[in-house]
Amino acid sequence: MTRVRRTTAAVLALAAAGPTSAAARHGDVYPAPRAMPEPSAASLDTRFQATRQEIARALATAQRFHDEDRARVLSAFLSEGRRFLAFDPRGDGRAVEVIGDLRRADRIAVVVPGADNALANYDDPKFAGGDARALYRQARAGTPGSRLAVIAWLGYESPSMLSTRVLTSGDAEDGARDLERLVTGVHRVNGHARFALLCHSYGSAVCVKAARPLAPLPVDDIALYGSPGTTADSAADIGTPARVWAGRSTGDWMRFVPNFRFAGLGFGTDPVSSRFGALRFDAGAGAHSGYLRPGSAALRNLALIALGRASEVPRA
Repeated sequence: MTRVRRTTAAVLALAAAGPTSAAARHGDVYPAPRAMPEPSAASLDTRFQATRQEIARALATAQRFHDEDRARVLSAFLSEGRRFLAFDPRGDGRAVEVIGDLRRADRIAVVVPGADNALANYDDPKFAGGDARALYRQARAGTPGSRLAVIAWLGYESPSMLSTRVLTSGDAEDGARDLERLVTGVHRVNGHARFALLCHSYGSAVCVKAARPLAPLPVDDIALYGSPGTTADSAADIGTPARVWAGRSTGDWMRFVPNFRFAGLGFGTDPVSSRFGALRFDAGAGAHSGYLRPGSAALRNLALIALGRASEVPRA
């Protein structure tokens, strides 16, 4: 059996095993969030405050039911200076955090995570919140005067790597609609900023499915990294005027995953292949979950993409 076939068999076996979901553990005790004001420059602070109240309400529930892991995470979310555009504690949970000055930013980068992201690991390195903060720090260190805001977008139901959902694009299609709503809403808050979507692993399919509806908005760059494929045959097929970037580190196990699409399974053409036609950037030598690790080549280059400094990005 070839190495590729062994890897595929292992992924399928793990997917078939499927653990008990956090939705079953948490979904029945945490209430749905209350309605929020639509994002706009005038309503932004009100929305931040309303979301903070939802987090506090969920924290009280976590404490009442002795859900210590969730209570720890939510307590951190309520730390001074943290601002969330959206929050939902049900199931694995959703959170959309803003880092930087959203109203005054010239560039806005949206970090779109892949599988296995949840409230429980949100702030950890390698996951949505930890990655977004690393990106913001790198961009500010490299270009101190830049006016960049970063959005950590755990705004969709990120599939588990140990489920069959990760082999299909269903969650990506649902997530794409939510991502489109986010970018549209943020554009109402700040009508002059240019956007970059930084899309890891399964999140790359989310971004590509959102790209065509987002085409009228000022999305300049879409970066796909650690991607299994996007269901698009080529960058030209995505239907976006944005620059489409692709990168894969030499230590990423994703290179062993076959790029097929059949009967709703798989994601098709490899985005780093010449056939796909993306701009290939140097993603260094890290692991699949280490693209935004401080000090990594991938982080430096993704920060340049986030800042719109395309001519300075080393090509692979």
